Amino acid sequence: MNETSSRRRAPAMDPDQRRAMIITAALPLVVEYGASVTTAKIARAAGIGEGTIFRVFPDKDAVLQACMEEVLRPDDTVALLEAISVDQPLSGRLIEAAEVMRGRMHRIGDVAGALAATGKLTRGAPPGPDSGTDADPDAAARQREASLAAPRAVLAALFEPERDRLRLAPERLADAFHLLLMSAGRMGAPDPLENAELVDLFLHGAVVGDAE
Repeated sequence: MNETSSRRRAPAMDPDQRRAMIITAALPLVVEYGASVTTAKIARAAGIGEGTIFRVFPDKDAVLQACMEEVLRPDDTVALLEAISVDQPLSGRLIEAAEVMRGRMHRIGDVAGALAATGKLTRGAPPGPDSGTDADPDAAARQREASLAAPRAVLAALFEPERDRLRLAPERLADAFHLLLMSAGRMGAPDPLENAELVDLFLHGAVVGDAE
């Protein structure tokens, strides 16, 4: 048996599966190396030949763009939020939601920061893929809004069981909570608030007892 025939062959994949596998392998490398990551490194991490990358991506920039698009996709975030039990108290629901949402924001920030540091993220653009000098800013804004709308809708559902005793509609509270999480993620403070602290502040305010 010769060396070629003795190699363990990877199972056949369709282009979408291969694309997903390459993106999964590339994401941690993009965070570590930014746009300087090589397709050879990505191929080694994915356990494939370098040429296989170019069967589904025209060039390395397309891989980088796909990585940015992947972290912006809300699908996994929505699934995790939908899995939060509404049988627990509202504070418990929101603490779990904060963990999910802040985790997503950190992943987006890691990838966007790595690409921006090497000039592969368009300055002034919303977090999203660098699509070149002919990028449509309206399309980028629509993409950003779409990536935020689905998680906000699921957040609103977490408030719904308490609708009768809420000060505002669940949808407005979901927007406010989302903004709080986004602001907390951008502070860069040396001692950031924990999720439980953020939720307690959101639900009960800054003052203990009656305000003067």
